Amino acid sequence: MNDSTTDHTARPVVLDVWCELQCPDCRTALEDLRALRDRYGDRLEARLRHFPLERHKHAYAAAQAAEEALAQGKGWPYVEEVLGRVEELDAKGEAFLLEVARGLGLDDEEFDTALVDGRHLLAVDADQAEGKAIGVTGTPTYVIGGERLDGGKSQEGLRARIEEIADRLLAGG
Repeated sequence: MNDSTTDHTARPVVLDVWCELQCPDCRTALEDLRALRDRYGDRLEARLRHFPLERHKHAYAAAQAAEEALAQGKGWPYVEEVLGRVEELDAKGEAFLLEVARGLGLDDEEFDTALVDGRHLLAVDADQAEGKAIGVTGTPTYVIGGERLDGGKSQEGLRARIEEIADRLLAGG
């Protein structure tokens, strides 16, 4: 291999996913995220970014719980499980968040403590503040290659646009 050869697979393309775990639109976006993971594998890093909306009363606690799941090694499985059952989160609140943790084999007592002691508040607040600073107003919103794609009003065509940007970035352009 000569010095002019560049390995574009060394660093994955980052897709920030501004999401809220009580948002039905974010649940719909899971299909796109799964398809993107299938297509790109570890060449694309989907990063959960929290943007709890005031109109959803359990969204802030859910964001903290997702951070605890991440700390326990099962962030995305937890997020997908909660989003897949949004109606139960609406109905049961924090008890549901603990139920999902137990179902995934996570330490639900640690979850309960994390929700009480607020250890993940700064991470959630920082995500939300950054989202506001870059113009996020609803969820889901994606940022890839410095471009913001808003799925809060319509998700139509977003996966194709994300793929277009990812392909360009992975090709080195």
